Amino acid sequence: MTVSYTLKVANSRFGGFSKLLFRWKGSIYKLLYKEFIVFVVLYALLSIVYRRLLTEEQKRLYTKVAQYCNRSTDLIPMSFVLGFYVTLIVNRWWAQYTSIPMPDQLMCVISSNVHGKDERGRILRRTLVRYANLCSVLILRSVSTAVYKRFPSMEHVVEAGFMTQDERKQFESLYSDFNKYWIPCVWFTNLAAQARRDGRIRDDVALRLLMDELNLFRAKCSMLFHYDWISIPLVYTQVVTIAVYSFFAFCLIGRQFLEPLEPGQEGDLDMYIPLSTLLQFFFYAGWLKVAEQIINPFGEDDDDFETNKLIDRNLQVSLLSVDDMYQNLPPATKDKYWNESTAQPPYTMATAAETLKPSFLGSTFDMRMTEDMEQSQTVEASPNMARTQTPLLSRFLTAASPAISIKNFGRGGRATPHLRRARGDSTAHCEDPEAVSRIEEEETEDEESQKGSPRSPKASNKLPLIQVEAPSREIIEDEQPGAGEP
Repeated sequence: MTVSYTLKVANSRFGGFSKLLFRWKGSIYKLLYKEFIVFVVLYALLSIVYRRLLTEEQKRLYTKVAQYCNRSTDLIPMSFVLGFYVTLIVNRWWAQYTSIPMPDQLMCVISSNVHGKDERGRILRRTLVRYANLCSVLILRSVSTAVYKRFPSMEHVVEAGFMTQDERKQFESLYSDFNKYWIPCVWFTNLAAQARRDGRIRDDVALRLLMDELNLFRAKCSMLFHYDWISIPLVYTQVVTIAVYSFFAFCLIGRQFLEPLEPGQEGDLDMYIPLSTLLQFFFYAGWLKVAEQIINPFGEDDDDFETNKLIDRNLQVSLLSVDDMYQNLPPATKDKYWNESTAQPPYTMATAAETLKPSFLGSTFDMRMTEDMEQSQTVEASPNMARTQTPLLSRFLTAASPAISIKNFGRGGRATPHLRRARGDSTAHCEDPEAVSRIEEEETEDEESQKGSPRSPKASNKLPLIQVEAPSREIIEDEQPGAGEP
């Protein structure tokens, strides 16, 4: 059912998508041709009535009505309503596909952790993977019309080999008002616990891994059921449908050829086939048909999911992996590149040109720093090196903050750093006399305290400068090691 054209667009070429326009299966023409024919017929009938059957007075009245309808089409937000709706539908469509349960991870865990080459071990592995496939068949039978037509009753499920007669009797004996697709998962857990007691599953870690994979499998079945149960709100679908139909109802009347109301007035070009209106119908109505087709991908449309093929594939692959492939390994030998330091697989003549391309090492490997050789020279970082500030950083540093105290920078625990006032242009900053006197007083106190205490050798090594700028002037702290934290 799924229409695949991936190979046709593998390479970009001239008119690549144009070749896809002539395909019928899964095309927009197949979806839309009936509605398109109805629209064209109705437009032609109104045109004939206007041109041949109406009197002059009736034509004037019809002209006013048509002009009103044409103006009304601008009031319907078609692109917004349809675009948002189709985006929602497409995301939901792909999420439903990723929710289809696939037994690949589960069958690998079963094959590697349920041991035994005897008949009992083989029965355990095949039964466990059959229960998983039975669960997926039951949920797909509940949501897909194609699967339900294939398995219309539980007897058909038994005949297909997914369930035995005893299992069917036990399944039907359990009464529940809700869907019972989860029952095979419970059988799976009980059988796995029995295999652990019998030693077929050798440790609790392997049993936990098996249960985790089963829970992921069951969660996908549950999510698929909820996608089928909880639809997109009906009001939203109704709003979109009414918007599209009303838009083109106005177009049927308002896009007709109209004779001028006044005798000398110049009229529009008389086009018997309204190409722009037909293209607009093709785009907007086609957009709505796309949403209509993929809103439930478990039907029988051309682009719906091939659920029956997935059931066949899952059963065949899972039984093959846990039975015929169980501990059936090819001999482990040295590979072709055993004695080579670098493995280089061969190329064919069709792909030999790829060997001439250099390997990508990163975008910065292509940089060439030859324009300014001075910037490429290596220098050592020094505490006395001038520090530069970006304008944005300077703006934050120069901002006054009540949390910054000048005394916190001038008084430490073990060694007290001193403050120096930057001697710059006096016009650069507006000086506050009060702040200047306060800073000078603190500098005097710091110098007196430093004269009284000898400095250690370590204190002579200077750390990087920290520049703090108050509202009145810049203050640079020459911080020494050993000073206490502010």
